[in-house]
Amino acid sequence: MKDSAEERRAAHARWRVQWESETALTAVMSDPTVQRLKEEIDRVEASLAHELEPLLRRFQERYDRAVQDGDFDVLIRRCPGKHGRWGRVCVLDVGHEAEYPHLGTTPEGQPVAWVGTAPDDD
Repeated sequence: MKDSAEERRAAHARWRVQWESETALTAVMSDPTVQRLKEEIDRVEASLAHELEPLLRRFQERYDRAVQDGDFDVLIRRCPGKHGRWGRVCVLDVGHEAEYPHLGTTPEGQPVAWVGTAPDDD
């Protein structure tokens, strides 16, 4: 029983930390200033994608074909940045970070471009 009580306390402590973290994040993300900045960042990234799209279209087409055909040789050469956790996929090759912004798509399939390793943590 001792182990069971300790396990329950540990589980409750983990739940409490998660609840407090989610509550704090929700409060920050719902702030009107944060929402306004998010909308502005989204507009700038969409504009940059629109500007770069003609130059980088071939990368998107190559990525789309690789996904459709299951061409893993192409897919493993794509940008290894950590922005996948933000729901974005960069379609450029490894090593482009010094030359170009990242170009990819949002989870909704909209073109987007951003500078840095992840859109929200640089």
